[in-house]
Amino acid sequence: MLNPDTSRIIEMAWEDRTPFEAIQLLYGLSEPGVILLMRSNLKSKAFRNWRARVSGRTSKHLAFRNPEISRGYCKTQYKMRANKGR
Repeated sequence: MLNPDTSRIIEMAWEDRTPFEAIQLLYGLSEPGVILLMRSNLKSKAFRNWRARVSGRTSKHLAFRNPEISRGYCKTQYKMRANKGR
């Protein structure tokens, strides 16, 4: 079983709008560190899918991010989670 920090880092790494810099700020883990963590905690197919998804994605790096994006989550993200059990 993963510890809560590892689970949260994996969740943040999968999110499109969460930049690697946010993970580094919160957990002290750089992009190469996140890649190693993902490689060691995901099945190989899931890791390959994640790498294909984030490679070249500008929203995962603050320097390349559209300045109009000022938040790291969808406005309805928490509302959808609250309705999940219904």
